Amino acid sequence: MSRALNELVAEIESCTHCAAHLPHAPRPVVWVHPQARILIAGQAPGRRVHESGVPWTDPSGDRLRAWMQLDHDTFYDKRNIAVAAMGFCYPGTVNGADLPPRRECAPLWRPRLLPLLKNVKLTLLVGSYAQRYHLGAAAKQNLGQTVSKWRDYPEDVMPLPHPSWRNTGWLKRNPWFEAELLPELRRRVSLLLRS
Repeated sequence: MSRALNELVAEIESCTHCAAHLPHAPRPVVWVHPQARILIAGQAPGRRVHESGVPWTDPSGDRLRAWMQLDHDTFYDKRNIAVAAMGFCYPGTVNGADLPPRRECAPLWRPRLLPLLKNVKLTLLVGSYAQRYHLGAAAKQNLGQTVSKWRDYPEDVMPLPHPSWRNTGWLKRNPWFEAELLPELRRRVSLLLRS
């Protein structure tokens, strides 16, 4: 890993900036390598990821890997896939649902981290927080509209719904996602990982 990226990851992993607002000790989860060609920008780690320290180690991760048609080893090779959520720490839950990422995290770290990931050619924008951050004014009124307009965005970004079981209904109501978007996602992922 490059020295600058190494130092920044160490700084992120020791961050306690939001400690007073978390229901547990901070455990930032960032998964990056300077050779990574795909970046997954999600929301924030869930409880299982908080416990494991490894991103997407939960049923949502199983579904995301299926969407991408990647096996475990390929997905978790940091030279292939980088993971930097909008919030690096698990924010806790309310009424059984994960809270949104802490607002302080993205502006604190992303402007320093993203320029160091020079080989990223595709960023997967998983959920509305990542879509609003990365697309800015080009993001539509809601997640469904943004994802449905995926063809309108540059080839180096792809908006996705969160692969949580909570979105199973949305996926059933929007069969174009599986029929049209997923084949293109798989094509782009495969092309990048073959190169």
